[in-house]
Amino acid sequence: MIHPALIRKQRLILLILLILIALTAIVSMGLGYASLSFDRLIPTLLGQGTFKENFVLFSVRLPRIVITLLAGMALALSGSILQGITRNDLADPGIVGINSGAGVAVSLFFLFAPIEAGSFIYLLPVMAFVGAMITACLIYVCSYSRKSGLQPVRMVLMGVGFSMALSGVMVVLISSAEREKVDFIAKWIAGSIWGTDWPFIWALLPWLVVLIPFTLYKANKLNMLSLSEPVAIGVGVSLNKERVVLLLTAVALAASAVSVTGGIAFIGLMAPHIAKALVGPRNQLFIPVAILTGGWLLVLADTIGRQLADPDGLAAGIVVALIGAPYFIYLLLKK
Repeated sequence: MIHPALIRKQRLILLILLILIALTAIVSMGLGYASLSFDRLIPTLLGQGTFKENFVLFSVRLPRIVITLLAGMALALSGSILQGITRNDLADPGIVGINSGAGVAVSLFFLFAPIEAGSFIYLLPVMAFVGAMITACLIYVCSYSRKSGLQPVRMVLMGVGFSMALSGVMVVLISSAEREKVDFIAKWIAGSIWGTDWPFIWALLPWLVVLIPFTLYKANKLNMLSLSEPVAIGVGVSLNKERVVLLLTAVALAASAVSVTGGIAFIGLMAPHIAKALVGPRNQLFIPVAILTGGWLLVLADTIGRQLADPDGLAAGIVVALIGAPYFIYLLLKK
């Protein structure tokens, strides 16, 4: 049973995070290459804006904010699941190679698939999932031992190795592609939010609508997987089955996010740790906090990045990496 005081604390933190997301979104709506005064935001949202104001808000700013929010939530949840099933606090879809696998699949699809633009948007998450799933399976197989089961530290090391190898594949793809397509892949690698239109939101949203409730339903299984393997087996958990199902969920979340935002790492590493520090390690409590924390972090990083360089700004993935890399080193030293 969860103590009522912890539940109240979690609800207060969730409320604070929602307020932070709303405030950051408001600031993000008003800032940018084409400025939109803050006193005109509410009238424009209510349909009383000029043509320019409507275009800037509804066609440029708002879709980008929603995309970054949803992608940050997906990456944070993916990282939470990976840390749970591997019992490794350093697991993250960007660090263990899943994002790179999705990136190679997206690049191959973008370069060579003769697909119409309308279908392209909705097929991207599927192709990213296929690439990420193949990578995750290879990492899992290489990290698994019949005698001792899944090796958490080995999984992270394998993931780093696969990530480097797949980065080399991306370089080969870039060297053989047309200039326009090279620009797209380069932006993807940097973590530039490129899917900034409403169709990309409809392509990403169904994955979260299905997988967030499913993960919360599996929260108690994740609690048991965090125990030692003999204890988890003793309480009746089918380790391999639950790990595979949850690994599929984590891969699907990460792949759907990076297919429209590019190769963003460290959100899935930082958000779960921040959430656990606030409400403890119980999955029922920290997963909702991690989801909102990840969404807010990515919206904040994108808002900051857009102000640092004109006219396109600095990629959100770079801003996140500037924060996340030192945090990763801190965790390595601590653990």
